[in-house]
Amino acid sequence: MSDSIQSDKTLDCTGLTCPMPLLKTKKMIKTMESGQILEIISSDPGSKNDIPTFAERSGHEFIGVKDMSDLTHFYLKIK
Repeated sequence: MSDSIQSDKTLDCTGLTCPMPLLKTKKMIKTMESGQILEIISSDPGSKNDIPTFAERSGHEFIGVKDMSDLTHFYLKIK
């Protein structure tokens, strides 16, 4: 599923540790419009819990995740 997702914006959080990927995600979302898709790339293992939980709590749609080597790509549809 996540192979066919086309993101409107990409946020590279490679090398950042908790809580920075989540804080940068929140900041990026403020610049986006409803319906757009944000791709978040993270090397922080904690993001695997933080990003989906944040999406659920904030009302954004978590639409996919893809693990590639040491990086995880998350996809959120902005509410």
